[in-house]
Formats: sequence, C-alpha cells, structure tokens
Amino acid sequence: MSKIVEIKNLSVGYEDRPYVLKNINLDVYEGDFLGIIGPNGGGKTTLLKALLSLVKPTSGTISFFKNNVKTDRINIGYLPQINQIDKKFPISVSDVILSGLTVNRGIFSSYTKEQKEKVGDIARQMGLEDLITRPIGALSGGQLQRTLLGRAIIDNPDLLVLDEPNSYVDKRFESNFYKLLEDINKNTAIILVSHDVGTVVSMVKNIACVNEGLHYHPGTNITTEWLEKSYSSCPIEIIGHGDFPHRVLEKHEGCDCCNED
Repeated sequence: MSKIVEIKNLSVGYEDRPYVLKNINLDVYEGDFLGIIGPNGGGKTTLLKALLSLVKPTSGTISFFKNNVKTDRINIGYLPQINQIDKKFPISVSDVILSGLTVNRGIFSSYTKEQKEKVGDIARQMGLEDLITRPIGALSGGQLQRTLLGRAIIDNPDLLVLDEPNSYVDKRFESNFYKLLEDINKNTAIILVSHDVGTVVSMVKNIACVNEGLHYHPGTNITTEWLEKSYSSCPIEIIGHGDFPHRVLEKHEGCDCCNED
C-alpha cells in the first residue's frame, strides 16, 4: 500500500505553550481510515493545522507522496468543526459545495458547465438536492455538515480530514453520515479526529492517540490499558460495541483535559 503522508519528529508549539506536540511520527496510506483520539488540549487540532499548513512546526517534517513519489502537496479535503462556520454568511448550499473547486481555479475564472453539473451530483450524494438554493443560515446542523462534506470531496481529494464531525447537532442523520464516509473511503484516505472513542473504534481501520506525543495502534482491537496509557491518566468515557468493553474513568482533580488545543 502506498504512503501518502509521512510525519517525522514533528514538534509544534505556541508562544504561551512551547510543546503542544512533541516528536510526532505518523504515516498515512492510501485507503486508510485513521481515527485520531485524545483528551482536549492534547494537540489533535494542532496536528491537523500542521498537516494543512495552517501552523508552522518548530521542528520535524511533513512529507507528501503521490504514486510513491514525493511531491510538494497532495489534494486534501477538509471538514472543519462547526463552531468555525459563520452561518450568517449569505451563501447558498450550491455555492458552498462549488467553492471546494477554488484551489484549482484562477481567482477570476468562471466555473465550467461540467463543474456546476458536478455540484448537482454531489448534492444528490449528500441528500441535499432539494436544498441546493437554500442559504446555509437556514440549514440544520446535519444539513450543514453534509454541505461542508460535499465541499470537501467535490475535488476528489487524496485525503479527507474531518475535525470532530460529531460536533454537528443533527443526530437523525448521524448513522447515514458515517455510511457516506464508508463509501468515500473506498477511493479516498480519511483522517477523523474525535473525542468520541466509541464512535472511532466502531468506524476506523487504525487509531492514533495524541496527547502531546502520539501513540499509534494498528487496527481497532484496542484495550482499556492502551487507552489509559495513551491518555496519560486523563478521564475518558468509553461506550463499547461488540466485544469492546465498557469502562468509565472517573473525573479527577488536576486534569487539564477541558482545555482546548
């Protein structure tokens, strides 16, 4: 299987916190569905920002590959957290999905007929064909989630990055949303960041826990001992499915898990 991302000895920090991430090593492969878990403040979002070139590492490297050849960049689709979206911005579902093609289009270029037709195809895939002209401010949380997912995949990305997709409030579409991800994963590698351990375990192919450092676990047959070690004694709640055990670690004093990274 071909590697598409190689992260080596990556460290990232800010002025008020020198080491949010420290000596991270991680490889992502074609067809992977990688779940990234970890406590709030552990560095999950910072890792995504480094991958998307939104923050500059203090040390280490992030390399990209296409057909086993190192390249300057790959096509990455991104679904941000819902709290980063301005629902008051006057833009329609169609315009949002279409904007996912902006990267490969000149600033003053018009969208082609084929590109506009593709918006209709994506809208149907997302179950949004009847909402195509609706402003995003009139959408439910789940409808907005699907709109942004459509934007993230319209340009056929090599890698799809999802930051806390379960933060969207429309629970009625949640199971269908994850079925969509399974279909997308047939052609696209996915990184899903979530604090919801139960959801991640039931969906992904491999797991990494980020808590300043990174602990990688191939496959999803993880143990509570691995989770406790990876979380460094931070409280977690696990709702298991199948043979995975249910375990709750009680809240304790002196833990900074409620801080955002």
